[in-house]
Amino acid sequence: MATYLATVLSGVEDATPGFYPFEAPDDLFSATADKIVRKFFEHVDKDLFHHHVDYEVNAATKSKDGTTVTAMGALVLGNGSELPFLLRISPQP
Repeated sequence: MATYLATVLSGVEDATPGFYPFEAPDDLFSATADKIVRKFFEHVDKDLFHHHVDYEVNAATKSKDGTTVTAMGALVLGNGSELPFLLRISPQP
């Protein structure tokens, strides 16, 4: 297992970035950007919210050197409203 760091910026005005380390297989970055984002949200469900969190990814891409994934999307809240987010995931050194 390896440690990765997800940095999340929400669409809330004046929001502070969130930094979320998580464990995943050493070869996570051999997967597609979408699968890497999905692995982070599995961590969110299990370890942060302790229940499933609905989300929609509008775009996800991996850097040319394969060391960073960026994604844009929205968390879908219980009342049906959406909270936009920007997400950056990279391996921890």
